[in-house]
Amino acid sequence: MTDRGPFGDPPPVLQDELFFREQPPTYPLPSVVEEPFAPPLLWPVDPPLGYTGPSGIAPRPADASSHFVPMEDRWRIGFPAWDRYGRGHSPLEDAPYAPGAWWDPYRQNALKGDYPILGQHNFFILTATNDLLLEARQVPTPTTPFESTVHPGSEEFFGDPDQFFLQNNAVLSTEWVHGDGAFKPADWRLKLTQIFNVNHLVVDELAIVNPDVHKGTARTRFDYALEEWFLETKLADTSPHYDFISLRLGSQPFVSDFRGFVFADTNRMIRLFGTRHANRDQFNIVWVDQAEKETNSFLNTFEDRHQNTVILNYYRQDFIWPGYTAQLSYHFNDDRPSVKFDENEFLVRPAPVGVYAPHRVTAHYLGWSGDGHINALNISHAFYWVLGRDDLNPIAGEPQNINAQMFALELSYSPDWMRFRASYLYASGDANVRFGNRNATGFDTIFDNPNFAGGQFSYWQRQQVKLFGVELVNRFSLVPDLRATKTEGQPNFVNPGLQLIHLGVDADLTPRLKLIGNANFLWFNQTEVLRTLVFQEDIAAQIGTDLSLGAEYRPRLNNNVLLVGGVSCLIPGGGFKDLYSPLVGRVETLVAGFLNATLSY
Repeated sequence: MTDRGPFGDPPPVLQDELFFREQPPTYPLPSVVEEPFAPPLLWPVDPPLGYTGPSGIAPRPADASSHFVPMEDRWRIGFPAWDRYGRGHSPLEDAPYAPGAWWDPYRQNALKGDYPILGQHNFFILTATNDLLLEARQVPTPTTPFESTVHPGSEEFFGDPDQFFLQNNAVLSTEWVHGDGAFKPADWRLKLTQIFNVNHLVVDELAIVNPDVHKGTARTRFDYALEEWFLETKLADTSPHYDFISLRLGSQPFVSDFRGFVFADTNRMIRLFGTRHANRDQFNIVWVDQAEKETNSFLNTFEDRHQNTVILNYYRQDFIWPGYTAQLSYHFNDDRPSVKFDENEFLVRPAPVGVYAPHRVTAHYLGWSGDGHINALNISHAFYWVLGRDDLNPIAGEPQNINAQMFALELSYSPDWMRFRASYLYASGDANVRFGNRNATGFDTIFDNPNFAGGQFSYWQRQQVKLFGVELVNRFSLVPDLRATKTEGQPNFVNPGLQLIHLGVDADLTPRLKLIGNANFLWFNQTEVLRTLVFQEDIAAQIGTDLSLGAEYRPRLNNNVLLVGGVSCLIPGGGFKDLYSPLVGRVETLVAGFLNATLSY
C-alpha cells in the first residue's frame, strides 16, 4: 500500500528521485540551413468562373509566411477545373465550373454585374436587347365614304379591317450599382436606358395613318428615347434585418398594384420606398410628373403632359394566411386642361367628340388588392373606388361628379404542370347621360396595362378598337372608356363599363415551351352612353366572345432568347354588331396574330 499524506494525497517526490528516474532518449536536432532569400510557399490558385474582367483590388505586398495566403478579391475566388463528362463543357450539358468569355451571357460575367469592376462594391450591368414585334390583325377600320376612299362608291362607315404592324426596339441599358450584390439593398444606383425604335403600319383604308388622304395607307416612323434615367440612393438602414428607406429620382418603371389595373408606366417620378419588419412589409410614396408619349412608338418625350399623379401603397406579406400578400393603395390623378394634336395630326386632347373644350379631370382612387395563395388555391383580386370631378365632360356636355368602382378576381389551381384559371371583372358604367344628371359612374384608369384574363394574348386587350374619333377599348387595356387614346388622351368616366368572365389554362409542356389558352365572355354594363355617342336607338349589351391561344418558347431555359406568339379572335355579340354593322352584309369574326422575338444580352 502506498503511503499518503494527511489529506489522502500521495507523498511528495524529492528532486533527486526525479533526476535519477529513467528519461526518454534524446536525439540530436537536425541543423537548420538558413536561406536568406527563401520565398514563402506559393499555393496554386484556381481561376474564377466566367468572365471576371480585371480586378479592381490592388494587391498587397506578399506575406513572409506560408501559413496564410491572402485572397485580395473575395468575389474572384476560384474553383478547381472540372469537366463532369469530359466533353469540353458541351453547351448542351450541365457542366459545373465551366469557364466563360466576355461575349457569353449564360455564364458569370463582369458585364452583367456578377463581379465588381472597381473595388469590392461597384458593379456594372450592361444589357442589350432587340425586341421585334410582327402583328397581323383585323380591327374595325373607319372609312371616308364617297369623298376619298380606296374603294370607289363605298357607302360603309367601316371598311377593310386588315392591318399589318411591325415594331422593333433596340434597347441599350447601362447600370452602375454600389453595394454588396444580393446581400443587402444597394447603397446607390445610376441607370440609363436608350431605345432606338422603328415602326411600320400598313392599312387598307385612307385617313388612318394621317387625316390627309394624300399620305396613303402606309406609315413608317423612326424614334429615339432616353426611356429610363434615374438615380437611386439609400437614405437609411432601419433595422438589423436589412430594412431600409431609399429614394429614386428620374424616369423609371412603376406598377402600382399586382396586375397593373390602374397605373403601369415608365415616366418621370420621385419615388420614396422601403421595407419594414424584416422585409415583410413594403411601401411606396410616388409623385409622377407625366411626360408626353410619342404617338407611334409609345416612348417618352421630354415634352410635359400637363398631368400629375400621386401614388401611395403598402404591402403586407403573409397577411392572415402564409403566402398571401395584401395591399392598400391611394392614387390621385390631376389631368389639367390642354390641347394636343398627335404626331399623325389627329386631335387627342380634348377628345374629338361632343363638346370641344379643354377641361380638367381630378380623381381619387381608393384601392385594396391581394395576390398569393391560400393553401392550394391561388388567388388574385383588386377593388377600386374612384371619386372626383370632370370640369366639362365632352360626351355629357357638362361638369360631372365622378363616382365609379371596379372589382376583379382570379382563382387558379395548379395540380402539376398545368394551371387552371377562372376570372371575373366588373367595371361600372354610366347609366344616365341625360343633361342635368351630372354624375359620371363609368370606371376609368390612369395608365393601365393589366396582366389579367389572358393579357397580351387576348384580342380585346391587345387591339385598339376605334369608334368615331375615340377608342372603344385602347391597346393593352380592359375598360371600354371611350377616351381618345390611352397614351395621350384624358380619362373619361362617362363610359359603358364592362363585365368579363374568363376561363383559361396554362400548360408547361416542357421546361422550354408553355401554352396559354383563354376564353373571355364580354358585355357592356350600360349602353346609354353608346346610344348617345352614335345616335342609335338600340344597342345590345353583348360584346362577344374572345378566344386566344398563345405560346412562350425559351430555347436556352432563360429569358435571353424568348419567342412569344399567339392567335386570337373576337366572335361579335349583339352589341358589337349594333355598333359596327355594315349597311350590306354582317359583322364578321375578327382575327389577329402576333410574333414577338426578344434577344437579350
